[in-house]
Amino acid sequence: MSDVTDFDSLRRAMAENSEEPEGPARNARAEQLLAEAEKLGIPLAVIEALGHQLKVYNYSSEKDKMFVPFARLLRMWDERPEDFDEYETHSLHWVFKWMSSGMLDQPHVPLASVEKWLGEMEHRYRLAGHSERAVRSAEFSVAAHVGDVARAERAYGAWLAADRDAMADCHACELHGQGWWQAERGRDAEALELWAPVLEGEFACAHEPHTVLASSLVPLLRLGRVDEARANHLRGFRLVRAMESMRGAYADHVEFCVLTGNEARGLELLAERPAYFTDTGHPRSKLEFTAVVALLMERLTELGLGGQRVPGPAGRDWTAGELAAHARAQALALAADFDGRNGTEHVSERARARMEQRPLVERLPLGVRTAARPKAVAMPAPAAVVAPDGSAAVDAEADLPALLAAARRLSDTLQPNAIEAWAAVSRAAEGVELHALDRAEIADHRAMDLGPEGIPLFEEAAELYAAAGDPGEALAARARGAYVSALTGEVSQALTTIADLYDRVLALYAEDGTGVRQTAAVLMCRARIRMRRVHETQDAAPQAALTDAETAAREVLALVDGRAGDDVRLASRAAEAHAILAELAALTGDVEGAAELFARASAEFVGAGLPWFAVEYEARLAGLAHHLGDTAEAERALRAALEHGGPHLEATGRAQLHLQLAEVLGGRGLSEEASEHALQAAHWADEAGESRTLGAWARQQLGGFLLRQGRFAEAAEVLESALPDLSAESHGDGAVVQTQWWLGDCLSELGEHREAAERRLQAAEIARHWPEQHDHATLAHLAAESLGHAGLHAEADQAYARAGGLWRTLGNVHGLVRSLRARAWLALRVEDVEGRADTASELMASAVEKCRAALEAVDDDEARERLVAELGHTHRQFGDLLARSATEDAEDESIRTALEEALSQVTRAVAVFASLGEDALHSRTGAELAAGWLEADLSRPAEAAARARAVLVAYDGHDEGDEAAQERRAEAGQMLQVVQEQADAEREKA
Repeated sequence: MSDVTDFDSLRRAMAENSEEPEGPARNARAEQLLAEAEKLGIPLAVIEALGHQLKVYNYSSEKDKMFVPFARLLRMWDERPEDFDEYETHSLHWVFKWMSSGMLDQPHVPLASVEKWLGEMEHRYRLAGHSERAVRSAEFSVAAHVGDVARAERAYGAWLAADRDAMADCHACELHGQGWWQAERGRDAEALELWAPVLEGEFACAHEPHTVLASSLVPLLRLGRVDEARANHLRGFRLVRAMESMRGAYADHVEFCVLTGNEARGLELLAERPAYFTDTGHPRSKLEFTAVVALLMERLTELGLGGQRVPGPAGRDWTAGELAAHARAQALALAADFDGRNGTEHVSERARARMEQRPLVERLPLGVRTAARPKAVAMPAPAAVVAPDGSAAVDAEADLPALLAAARRLSDTLQPNAIEAWAAVSRAAEGVELHALDRAEIADHRAMDLGPEGIPLFEEAAELYAAAGDPGEALAARARGAYVSALTGEVSQALTTIADLYDRVLALYAEDGTGVRQTAAVLMCRARIRMRRVHETQDAAPQAALTDAETAAREVLALVDGRAGDDVRLASRAAEAHAILAELAALTGDVEGAAELFARASAEFVGAGLPWFAVEYEARLAGLAHHLGDTAEAERALRAALEHGGPHLEATGRAQLHLQLAEVLGGRGLSEEASEHALQAAHWADEAGESRTLGAWARQQLGGFLLRQGRFAEAAEVLESALPDLSAESHGDGAVVQTQWWLGDCLSELGEHREAAERRLQAAEIARHWPEQHDHATLAHLAAESLGHAGLHAEADQAYARAGGLWRTLGNVHGLVRSLRARAWLALRVEDVEGRADTASELMASAVEKCRAALEAVDDDEARERLVAELGHTHRQFGDLLARSATEDAEDESIRTALEEALSQVTRAVAVFASLGEDALHSRTGAELAAGWLEADLSRPAEAAARARAVLVAYDGHDEGDEAAQERRAEAGQMLQVVQEQADAEREKA
């Protein structure tokens, strides 16, 4: 049986259907409702049902279905215009614009028909007395589409010159179209200036700022305003994601991903909307979508990923290369259909230009979680060696002596790419007879590169050094091998080995058989191995181990002191020795001493021209400074670490440093800069393959910082991206709760109240198990607020009751009172429930009682003042609630009784606030004015005037810059005017 029985039920059904998500299901329901309307035998019912059908078709992928219902509506208008009420008359003329643009978007509709329709629209608008603004806007669309620039410019000028009237598109839509034309003509800055009011929220509608955000992406990238582009992508994609009718805007977001090195995210976006590949109801947006698909797939193919599996049209599997060819052919075929209709090549030219775009940014971090960026598949480039001074590279195919000289320069000065240089030497030396010293150095550096697997090579290098007549370097090579053994856990054996090498090198040095550099190398390895012993027993390191390590480090310092000169290697030994002493100081609890020594070590590395070695120690220094409460030093050290590391920092280390700096800056309230570093941390964590661990932390922090800045849509996107990777096991349940909490706050600000409630309830469920229940209570209270805003009054009442019980258990009177007040207001909002006003009054009375009981028990002055203020606000709200409960259809005496009771409560509020003196001035005067309006409603103009004058007296001589005071004065003046008119009217009656 149909639920449509009369006109009212039809209207309710259409209103409900309008709230459903865009798509075929909503369209089908509109078709059913039209059939039901026809059964009612009421012409206006059919007109409204046709209008509803038109609207849902327009906001869907089935835009091609609009023409039939509109033709029927137009015929009905021509035959019986009296059947249309004022609203439907307006709507009929309004959707003329949809028809003109709708025809333009369908290449099977001849251009002559479009032009004829444009003339029909102009004629009918003139008859109806409308401005030609909408007509000229439609003409501009036709001219711009076919590429007739001269006509488009004329129509554009006429559009802007014509008066705005009821038929003009909303401000937001008009600005979008105007900005689009500026961008189309290469005037990006002018386009963004036009779009600014929409982007800033001054103007909005059903599809704005959705389309403006999407359209702004490429112009912003072209202007180099990448931060704004990123923000608009995150904000805009959130808006269009669920809207089936916005395939063109969706394509703009995919295009943005391609042009910013975010190809992986582009693939994820395509996977979210499989129907976009095949929907045929709107050919123009399909053309835009397929052109962007071709752009993305051709980019992947260019990166060597043509064989990668990608999302595509249903019915078969696709590789990037296959889909690239398919999408390009489909886009060009659609463009050819339009051009065949239009008689120009303009649409095809635009499609080709879009598909042939090049990336505008190599890689723009977005903050949201995506798969790792696809890596280009390419043949290995010939190895090259870069000299320390940055001079031209030496090709691997160059002569071996040049490679050897370059590698020695790099290793002598401890450059980061020295190992790669020796690898190039090794490749070039294959099959070549070399001196023993050359082979020793090759083996030595190969061993360093291999780590534990290279231990045997250290022995081979030592034998070659000895054969070459350098016994000191032979001992140093064996010492390096012993240290690597210690790193694998063989500390005891390494200690035995290094003890022998230590004795031998000192004896050799005493006989002038080796130099300071080789001796220092052995002594430094000894100090490192002894530190490994300390680390192995760190929980209860014996004093002997600590002493031995300190002695070893100080011996290094004693050896190189005053001998380093320009020798970078010796300078680095001194710096590392100071770092070991710093670490020992930290282990023994001397935090300040450790900080001083780490700072010295860092400064020595930087002074030696080796800033990349200082990164670790600046990071350690930052941790110590934070422990000491010196946030300024922690910030300086982290910035220095990032600066010193430069391009040599590994992705994980870079992510960690950015995240630590973000936390420090966030703690200082610098959320804008903190968010920049959190963004970088998320990016580098993803690059390091640590999206689920370090990346999740970074995204969680980034979302929080964006929330603090009021960037709610961006924050929500980032937090939603972080949540799947956050777990109680890996990150702690506190991080999960905080993320849900922040996300709930964002969704609440965005008006997504049902979703906000869901997030807050999920967080509350976790917090329910914590020993301390304040967070649980707060989250339950916030969830109740969201449920109430979502219109789920029964669920909101349950959540407030839950929060109230928790507040009561915690002894938090303020929370309990506010939950009771909220429940009272909810009770009053429930329709068609007998006794709702009584229930609301009982709850508000209970709130008053809880305040009074708490006041009797409190003995702290500050707490008492807060409770007195809470009591005042409760009396004030009680009065407002009673006044609101006096419904217009009640009996006069009932209304008067309710107003008297309301006045009594508000008068009490005035007295309570007055007891708090100047601190509660604004609250007191607000209540005084509320009481005055109630006096006026009760026909007591003299009493109302007295209250208004009391407010004016209260602000006599008050600061003129006080906005609240100005508002109170203005309202008091208005009240005096109203009651004077009331008194005059009463005198006239008498």
